[in-house]
Amino acid sequence: MFFKKLKSFLAIALIATFIMPQSLLAYSEYIVAGGENIGLQIDNKGIIVAGFYKVDERYPGKEASLQKGDTIISVDDKKVQSIDDFINAIKNSNQRSLKLVYVRDNKTLSTNLNLITEENVVKTGLYVKDKIAGIGTLTFIDPNTKLYGALGHEVIETSSGVMINVKDGKIYNSSVTSIDKSSRGEPGAKNANVDKEDVYGNIKENTISGIFGNYTKEINKSKLYKVAGYDEIKLGEAKIITVLEGNEKKEYNINILKVNNDKNDNKNILFEIKDEELIRKTGGIVQGMSGSPIIQGENIIGAVTNVVVNNPIKGYGILITSMLEEAEN
Repeated sequence: MFFKKLKSFLAIALIATFIMPQSLLAYSEYIVAGGENIGLQIDNKGIIVAGFYKVDERYPGKEASLQKGDTIISVDDKKVQSIDDFINAIKNSNQRSLKLVYVRDNKTLSTNLNLITEENVVKTGLYVKDKIAGIGTLTFIDPNTKLYGALGHEVIETSSGVMINVKDGKIYNSSVTSIDKSSRGEPGAKNANVDKEDVYGNIKENTISGIFGNYTKEINKSKLYKVAGYDEIKLGEAKIITVLEGNEKKEYNINILKVNNDKNDNKNILFEIKDEELIRKTGGIVQGMSGSPIIQGENIIGAVTNVVVNNPIKGYGILITSMLEEAEN
């Protein structure tokens, strides 16, 4: 009887072992390809030190051993999450110094920041940020989970190069108004208007593979693309979907030159633009094009992430499977 029970237990255990992992990667086999231009805003967890300014011939921030990219999380033992919190903490302080707790390279540190009053204004000597705004391109929507991915790379605070730590965020409808063309050594950019009244979704993650969250608008499922694995990608002809004017999505021809399967990189697909219209209008890959889905046949294989600065006709893309896996983490 014991052995029968043991066999029954082993059978159940094995079934559980083989069934459970299937739910760990639950993204759909067919997904919606994006291409829409989006606006985005991310509120950071804490206040980012973006720079320093001189006060009375001194730099109080540097004297306090602060560096660009440090994230202030408390002032005088009170939690701060926004610039308004920071200003209120200064008002409620002794107006002479602040005890700061901040994060640098995942380490929590503390310091004292001296305040200097000039013309009845209390000054910190710090330039700070609590949010980042910009534009990019939507890559995909999973019609079953309603998860989306965009950009294909992380959002950083540009003055320090530090990745934004998401407290909250949203993506919005955005319309392209003009293009600054790329040239050798000078990446161009899309210019766009952002409609913050037209929210597409929230932002839950900011990673090296892109930004991810829940898509909250109605999903158009009329055209779905099969998710291609690394082994299914071929060298040669493909297309990218992006917006160059207004809200009109169009396909543009590219040629895939190399592919690699490095999971720690977002430069898995090297491609060159072959589409004369795209080259004429943009000069190559431009900022704001990040996240544009890469399509090969009826498959979605990746998303645009980077431009080759010295040859903007060429660019890199991340594997779509990497983005989908990250979206579910």
